[in-house]
Amino acid sequence: MRDERRTFDSLLQRSPSTRIVWGLDRIRFLLESVGSPQSEFRSILIGGTNGKGSVAAICEAVLREHGSRTGLYTSPHLVDASERIRVDGEAIGIRFLEDCARKVLPAADQSDATFFESLTAVAFLAFARAGVEVAVVEVGLGGRLDATNLLDPDACVITGVAMDHADWLGDTLGQIATEKAGIIKTETPLITGDLEPEVELVVGSRARDLDAPRFRIRRDFDATDIVIRRDGTRFIYRVLDRSPRWGRCPGELDGERFAIPLPGEHQACNVALALSAVAAAGHALQIEPTRIALQGLSWPGRFQVIERGDTTLVLDVAHNPAGVESLVRTLEQVSLPRPLVGLIGVLGDKPWREMLGPLMERVDSAVLTVPPSAPANRSWDPGEAGEALKGRAAAIVPEFSEALARALELAGSGTVLVTGSNHTVGDALRCLQM
Repeated sequence: MRDERRTFDSLLQRSPSTRIVWGLDRIRFLLESVGSPQSEFRSILIGGTNGKGSVAAICEAVLREHGSRTGLYTSPHLVDASERIRVDGEAIGIRFLEDCARKVLPAADQSDATFFESLTAVAFLAFARAGVEVAVVEVGLGGRLDATNLLDPDACVITGVAMDHADWLGDTLGQIATEKAGIIKTETPLITGDLEPEVELVVGSRARDLDAPRFRIRRDFDATDIVIRRDGTRFIYRVLDRSPRWGRCPGELDGERFAIPLPGEHQACNVALALSAVAAAGHALQIEPTRIALQGLSWPGRFQVIERGDTTLVLDVAHNPAGVESLVRTLEQVSLPRPLVGLIGVLGDKPWREMLGPLMERVDSAVLTVPPSAPANRSWDPGEAGEALKGRAAAIVPEFSEALARALELAGSGTVLVTGSNHTVGDALRCLQM
């Protein structure tokens, strides 16, 4: 298989994942070199700090169930980079992927494009060639200068803004919000989740300057009556404002109870954001296709529950303090077999001290490890992390497969919680051959 995707894999190696080269000139050149494919399909662009991947997956599933031919572009991946590019719910075939990569490679070489820029061009070319009608696209990093921001979307979403990637986006919420708000387009509907006051000032000002119709959770739509279980979440979708500002008012869904196989209050809010975005983008929504799409949604690594023999595993990609907060809240609301053992691996450039505290309060024991897929220059020192726990016992097992086996042994007929980063969850899925 690797020989069949040699060009694609070479694009993935164009730069280390830590190399950030700001600007839109390279992605513009890449797309122009292959015929500006981003102009051949409609799109919804989704940014924010956490939840944007889930919102993107929900939007795509709903659009597909309503009969649209869909594309989905997300990042990062869990096991293989080809997961990031999907057409009609399926990862595109290796030969098609390789063919698109060959078309992009000459311009990538000429412009010294980065990995993410090259992959974005491959995704947009694949969507155009596959006849995608509407693509749902997750912003990679920030927004203003992200490669995805050359789209002219029918709607934009900002799920929320929290402190993350401060080295690249700014060390205050206001600075990070400025980068995230860079995806807002003139007179294009903007759907937003819960925003901190400092973020609201930035996002609201930008939307007003661009005459972008604004739709806010809690004010224009909401998810209420939320019930959370380990197999998913039930809630009622509410439309609080039925003014003509919507592209297609989702009023037919108002008051309907829906279920999604993703546990967590935040996932109910993600569904509300997604449904509102699809409607604001001009797509009519009906109750039954929406219900079917939500019930059948699959999005690995988001409080994903797996039974392995007598042991329950929960895999969640919480990779920053806000993600850990959502994870901990969900753990408090569902019943899991005890003992609960944390298998935790965090990237070294994340605020792992802030993340470890809430996690260690919820688990009965923990194994700290290093996910092998993490870039070497971003790996944390689990020994240093163990010392920082100040009396809370944790096993330090740097070798990942040994750490997973140790966690399974400690849990017995209880639960292993795998978390800390996308790399940790992806490597666990790979070890478990899921």
